[in-house]
Amino acid sequence: MRQCGTVSGMIGVMNAVPRVRDEGHPYQNPALPVEQRVEDLLGRMTVAEKAGQLFHTMIAMKPDGSTVEKGDPGILPIDTTQLLHGRHMTHFNLLGTGDPAAMARWQNTVQAMAAETRLGIPVTVSTDPRHAFTDNVGASFNAGAFSAWPEPLGLAATRDPQLVYEFADTVRREYLAVGFRVALHPQIDLASEPRWSRQSGTFGSDAALTSRLVRAYVRGLQGDRLGSHSVSAMVKHFPGGGPQKDGEDPHFPHGKEQIYPGGMRDLHLEPFRAAIDAGCAQMMPYYGQPVGTDWEEVGFGFNRTVIQGLLRDRLGFDGIVCTDWGLVSDAEIFGEVHQARAWGLESLSDLEKAARILDAGCDQFGGEARPELVVELVESGRVPEHRVDTSLRRLLREKFVLGLFDDPYVDVDLAAETVGRADFTEAGARAQRRSLPLLTNTGDTLPVTGRPKLYVENVAADVAGRYGELVPGPARADLAVLRLRTPHEPRANAFESLFHSGRLAFTDEELRPILDLLDAVPTVVCVNLERAAVIPEIATRAAALIADYGASDAAILDIVFGRARPEGRLPFELPRSMTAVAASRPDVPNDTENPLFPHGAGLTLD
Repeated sequence: MRQCGTVSGMIGVMNAVPRVRDEGHPYQNPALPVEQRVEDLLGRMTVAEKAGQLFHTMIAMKPDGSTVEKGDPGILPIDTTQLLHGRHMTHFNLLGTGDPAAMARWQNTVQAMAAETRLGIPVTVSTDPRHAFTDNVGASFNAGAFSAWPEPLGLAATRDPQLVYEFADTVRREYLAVGFRVALHPQIDLASEPRWSRQSGTFGSDAALTSRLVRAYVRGLQGDRLGSHSVSAMVKHFPGGGPQKDGEDPHFPHGKEQIYPGGMRDLHLEPFRAAIDAGCAQMMPYYGQPVGTDWEEVGFGFNRTVIQGLLRDRLGFDGIVCTDWGLVSDAEIFGEVHQARAWGLESLSDLEKAARILDAGCDQFGGEARPELVVELVESGRVPEHRVDTSLRRLLREKFVLGLFDDPYVDVDLAAETVGRADFTEAGARAQRRSLPLLTNTGDTLPVTGRPKLYVENVAADVAGRYGELVPGPARADLAVLRLRTPHEPRANAFESLFHSGRLAFTDEELRPILDLLDAVPTVVCVNLERAAVIPEIATRAAALIADYGASDAAILDIVFGRARPEGRLPFELPRSMTAVAASRPDVPNDTENPLFPHGAGLTLD
């Protein structure tokens, strides 16, 4: 998830230093070993300059590619010049999307601004996923100009590591074109609690499959070795965010508890072991507060037993650890105040929270822009400067290895040519088709032949018209095609409403018109599964039932009309009832009694 604390209320320029950049220092010499360049730069930095590197926050651009400055309108108050020159920050997560050429121009402008600082430390720009269909400012963006692929659940439905590698390699190429050097993904939590809102970003409920796919994903983003043609993979959410009590999400206080009644804690670690083995460069711990284990009952980003003890000492991870967004500062989002996600430590001051995060073994504060806290901790002696230097070595080393100190700029024309390239787009469309499972096919309804009289709901008429003769209502139709979203429980809070949680079944009011259509005409139902859905009545009465995880109308209709064969398999089970969901154990994958469709379900047409 991404969103950051408010910038308002922050102190002014800290320990101001001259803006005259020195030239000819060893850290600027690409012929020298990376470690030597890091140590030379580290030795020249003030405490304030060091502190700025430990913060990784949101930033935005204007549609024309210019920077957002103080007083400009937007979701968040952002002052790009102040972040770079006043707060010495160089790690930013770009909010939103835009024209690729404009994104490239913005990237170059920001790098030029960074070059004018005293040390000229280049900017590292990160991004949430932006190659699929979900549009949630707190988690991911829809593809826009980028090639459109199924959500990770759909990639998992193909069970094909080579396809996942092709996807990640395409992401790498499109990201590099506009200057993204850190991917805030893959998300490799296990989808073990059917109600949890973040499942669409996962590879489903199977730890072994997730482990195979994350290896391919990391290799596609980073290559065999991190270098100038890599995008650094920030794997999340350690140690696995799936086992949420009642399926609620720990972005919010009522979802902070993470529980393990089935004793499956080690199973959730398996994909992270695979990611570390694959060489992932970065790791993000989740917000969750473990309850009823031998771990301290504080959020994972504050949890020394989990970060230093488990991740670093036991699993041997020595890459960058960046917290999830907003652990220190309260934040205003869509005009509503959300408290800092310091679960179990809510009574601490912001300074105390920052100290706990550093003590836990984290290197960066995600979604925060408050370097003054680290300056105060160091200058007061509460945190030794060598502790900050330990994190700085990791952060600076990655900038050097990625080649940012040698050439941080991108080619604007090449960005426009690369992003959304025809072969990338076609590969994404093929993946959409491959991801679709056919769950039922009553009376061999599929594949449909000829050009039937076709009634559609939630399908674009101009697309459907290429497959059949459109009619205005079911009474005149030979066949209907209905697309549905996963049921969810609406939430009043504007930000929380983006995270679909709660019930997985349609209400009687929602279900009645669906069943009326199914009774009126043979109907192919396609249900989008951003989470599991409880749909026994629909499954029983639909002429055919297809699941999707982000797919175009054309991809769906190609399956219906036999232009493509269904290959996908369910990446998690579909429960039979909400009673079964409530009785299942959140940490145990596929744990509902007598599921409607088991994990791996999917029909094959001859």
